[in-house]
Amino acid sequence: MIDTKARRYVQPVIETTAGGALRLGLTPNQVTVAGFLVGIGAAVSVYAGVYWLGLVLLWVSGFVDAVDGTMARQTKSSKFGTVLDISFDRLVEFGIIFALALRFPDVMWALLLLTGTILYTFSIFISVGAVADEEAEKSFYYQPALAERTEGFILLSLMILFTDYLLYMALLFIAVQLITAVQRLYLARRMLD
Repeated sequence: MIDTKARRYVQPVIETTAGGALRLGLTPNQVTVAGFLVGIGAAVSVYAGVYWLGLVLLWVSGFVDAVDGTMARQTKSSKFGTVLDISFDRLVEFGIIFALALRFPDVMWALLLLTGTILYTFSIFISVGAVADEEAEKSFYYQPALAERTEGFILLSLMILFTDYLLYMALLFIAVQLITAVQRLYLARRMLD
């Protein structure tokens, strides 16, 4: 929801950064890998209990993720780059959840359930993108919904910041994912039938 509504406000900064990376000779895929490594650094930091660093690295990886996509659209995007980008995004999110599960095994059940709801919601998203005949600026149809990447980062951030309330933050994230899944299924039914 935030990505769809607010992207135009941050897009100038993203485009400037993307242009700078291109002038340095970087490719979108190289920036994707860099963002992934920063995101894994975030997960390692969370596992180590250095939450503030994990939080900063998580958001840096998210920014870099936006930059690589803009770079691809400014040059020639590749289908492999899309696969790399989307799959690395999920690994970064999983890395944060896994790091929290290792640090707080008493709420591991909720984090496992959260992972399942993210997988289900993302399966709907990627399936609709694959079968939709809609034209899109990105290399696939991007189905807007309540929980997009920024909302996920906000919820992951709350989990990192408020570990004393990790169970409640995870349950909130699960609820948001379930609402998003129902929303995406409803919209898919309307669009695809």
